[in-house]
Amino acid sequence: MIKMLVVGLWMPIAALGSSYATVYWMNDKMAASDGETAGLGGLDYETIRPVNVPILSDGALQGYVVAKLVFTADADALRELPVPPHPFLIDEAFRRIYADEALDFKRLERYDLDALTSHLKGAANQRIGSDVVQDVLVEEFNYFDKDVVITH
Repeated sequence: MIKMLVVGLWMPIAALGSSYATVYWMNDKMAASDGETAGLGGLDYETIRPVNVPILSDGALQGYVVAKLVFTADADALRELPVPPHPFLIDEAFRRIYADEALDFKRLERYDLDALTSHLKGAANQRIGSDVVQDVLVEEFNYFDKDVVITH
């Protein structure tokens, strides 16, 4: 009988003690990680809607370049901006691809994506007025001939 009473008291005490130790350990771990990341909000990865650029040659539409871009930016700086950088990046990408004479899909060659992303980053940051955009990444870069594009 005494053994049952001791086991009956020991089980709840062990359960409460382990629960308390787990909560105490998790709180210490969370407090330590909050202290490490308090100064840095981290980077956000923001997707830009696809940029559709018509390719004109000899006065006629040849096709479309579709570019899907992603940019990284400091999360805190993004929240403080009055206007998000998305429209600036879309506009710069459209202007750069549309005006680029090296982009000729009759003679396919490798397009210099590093130059494009560097230009987009610099131009967007200049238009925003601060270095918000950390990097511009290319998710997709495709060319569609006008014959394969479905029009409505």
